[in-house]
Amino acid sequence: MSRTPHEKYDELIARVKELPPTPTAVVHPCDPSSLAGALDAAHLGIIEPILVGPPAKIMAAAKEGGLDLSAYEVVEAPHSHAAAERAVEIVREGRAEALMKGSLHTDELMGAVVDRATGLRTERRVSHCFALDVPSYPKALIITDAAINIAPTLAEKADIVQNAIHLGHAVGIDEPKVAILSAVETIHPTIPSTVEAAALCKMADRDQILGGVLDGPLALDNAINLEAARIKHIKSPVAGEADILVAPDLEAGNMLAKSLSFLAHADAAGIVLGARVPIALTSRADTVQARLASTALVSLFANYLRSRTAKAI
Repeated sequence: MSRTPHEKYDELIARVKELPPTPTAVVHPCDPSSLAGALDAAHLGIIEPILVGPPAKIMAAAKEGGLDLSAYEVVEAPHSHAAAERAVEIVREGRAEALMKGSLHTDELMGAVVDRATGLRTERRVSHCFALDVPSYPKALIITDAAINIAPTLAEKADIVQNAIHLGHAVGIDEPKVAILSAVETIHPTIPSTVEAAALCKMADRDQILGGVLDGPLALDNAINLEAARIKHIKSPVAGEADILVAPDLEAGNMLAKSLSFLAHADAAGIVLGARVPIALTSRADTVQARLASTALVSLFANYLRSRTAKAI
């Protein structure tokens, strides 16, 4: 059953308003759209922004956009590369629990994040998730990886799946249903993605991937349409009801997410996981609602990380 546009994002943003604002280093917000996205989230109490970049450029962007910066901290960095490095330092200092991309290239930001000496690496592979609000799908839909890992290995896919499951937990899904996508729903030795899908499912059976229900390989129609799965006699707890779609590679994931955005009128919020803190990746093409949803995701995930740390103590 279809739902009204933005309904699932509205629910997400409403949930995060119940939490305290997440201290967030906003990296090089030097154009009106990226600066407005951070300040809109601050006005709603989602984040507490620390603006990192050249003060003159940030002030110029604020003036162009009619934005008031008087309530927010600005940390000086001379250019975008330095802003990424300084924002990572702010996280390492314990002053921020999330990062938000401004008007710089994703590669610049991620280069500072994954630096082995000074970055925010963990033992987990860094990966990207789109959380989509598709009007014709009854729940939010997570697609991974569509922006970071070009042709992930099996081991990297295991991390990609685990990151997405944790995101599902953070947004309130107790046991996310994970569809490992390929072109077909049977295992073909000549189609490597089908073999890897089967291996990932067995890894979940052996507790090498935790917290979700996996099935695959599944073709896209079987993953998101219950009738298609029934017609093909697929018996699966995931088919037709997937919360997470795991693409075989970046190209497939990116095309799938953008097809849903531009053909099915879906909003797509982006988040990077696997580093010490979550990272909101926004685009100049994002709607206001998608920008707010990206910040809501990082806030919910930061809260999820805090709760996991508290339980471990």
